[in-house]
Parts: sequence; C-alpha cells; structure tokens
Amino acid sequence: MTDDVAAARAAAEEESALTRAPVDPDVTAAYGDGPDQLVDFYAPRGQGGPGGPAPVVVVLHGGAWRALYDRRHISPFAGFLAGRGFAVANVEYRRGAGESGGLAAVSGRWPDTFDDVAAALDALPGLVRKHLPQADPRRTVVTGHSAGGHLALWGAARHLLPADAPWRTDGPAPLRGVVALAPVADLAVADGLGTCGGAVRELLGGDEYFAERRPYADPALLLPTGIATTLVQGRTDVDVPQAVAESYAEAAAKAGEVVGLTLLEDVGHFPLIDPAADACAVVAEEIAQLAW
Repeated sequence: MTDDVAAARAAAEEESALTRAPVDPDVTAAYGDGPDQLVDFYAPRGQGGPGGPAPVVVVLHGGAWRALYDRRHISPFAGFLAGRGFAVANVEYRRGAGESGGLAAVSGRWPDTFDDVAAALDALPGLVRKHLPQADPRRTVVTGHSAGGHLALWGAARHLLPADAPWRTDGPAPLRGVVALAPVADLAVADGLGTCGGAVRELLGGDEYFAERRPYADPALLLPTGIATTLVQGRTDVDVPQAVAESYAEAAAKAGEVVGLTLLEDVGHFPLIDPAADACAVVAEEIAQLAW
C-alpha cells in the first residue's frame, strides 16, 4: 500500500468515526467540582451475557490528551456498548489547552489529567450504585482508545506507582480487566516515533520533565499489574503504530505477565471505536470475555 493510499484510508476511517452524531447519555454525574469532572452513564439496552446485573465498562476517550477532543466523540461507541448489554461510564477529564483546530494545542495537564482519572476511578463504584442500579460495579472493565488507552492502563497500575505518587493505591484496583485500544502504552517508544506530534512530552510537561515524570506516568514501567489486560491494535494504524502496543506486551512478558495482543488486519486507528466497523464488534467481544 502506498503512503498516499494509506493516508487516504486513514482519513476515511477517521471521518467515519468522528462524524457520527453524538449519543446522549441517560444521566450525567460529577465526580468533582470542575466542569470537566463528569461521567456520562448509559444504561444497558441489550442482553449481551448470561443475565443478572450488567457489567460496567468504563470508557476513557482519546484525542492526544488535548482539550479540543472531548468525550462526545466517543459517545457512539459508548452507546454501542450499551446496546450490547453493558452499563457504560464515559469519563471526562481535564486535558491540555488549545483552540479547536489550532496547532498550538497542548497535550495533557500535569498533574490535572492524572488527578482526574484517579478521582473518577475511585468515585465510580459509588456513582454506579446510585445512577445505574441495574449494574454490578464488582464486574468492571476499563477500556480506552489511544491516549485514553494509556490512561486505562495507567489507572489499572496505580498500586505500582512510586511511593510518593499522590495517585498510588494500596493494592490492585478491583477490576475484571483492561481492554486498551490502540493505546499509547509505552511513552518512550511512542515519543521516539513522534506519536501525535509531540503529545507524549507535552503530557508530562515538556522536555525538561520527561525523564523525571515518566516513572509516574508510563504504563510500560508499571508492570506486572496482576489485572487481566488485552490490547487491541490495528496493523495499519498510522496514528499510534503497532510497535507501541508490541513494546508494552514485551515489557509485560519480561515482568512475568501475559498480556493479550489482538492485531487486526487492514484496520487503522479509528475503526476500533466506530460502531459501523467490524473492528468495533471485535472490541466488544474482547470486553465481554473479561466482563462476563
């Protein structure tokens, strides 16, 4: 495949995923006082498993940790999962500054992005019990796409953070598993590949902080988690290349942990969250295998 053909296909995949009408949630709840500290909840609309209370799928959206991408762009995926019988929590969090469409956008906010993801995950069991009584928070799977995949892996590894990290927990999160979609799973490899135009270094505050903060933020350094983890990756992804997921899986293996890696042929970055794509159904099945 020529570079022009690959670029055209990637653009078509992105347009298909990002031009879908947002799907409104059943209820929105706050996990903090800030305008971005919100969770959209979707009640299960279909029977996707053996019955009983529905598992909870926590969704962390991508967008290079930048403010011009919010949870609305992944709401069709959240609605799709609800239609598969899952209770869904679509989490918003603080992201880097930047005007819509502007090249001056900055990725992430240190430490705010991490503060919010940690706070949301801690608050979710109580919020689920209040707003989705038909769901079982004891059966929770965290999924995330791209930058959100990084945050999903990081959120499941907080018990392995350095002792002085404010987000560290005493033990593993009570999760059934993590399904990370085209995740920025290894910050050093992603940075070396120039993933998302320098977004990785921006997330950590720039060049001067990259080495110092990486032990607090890089999932590839926070292993083994002891939590069932699967990565789903398109082989033709030009936004977050396959090498990033492979590096994380290799690091996990060296740490004595088996991480699943599902590689999808002729699939790029966005079909994983596009309800019209076959890849999205594969993602739902991977989640179901852990959730049910």
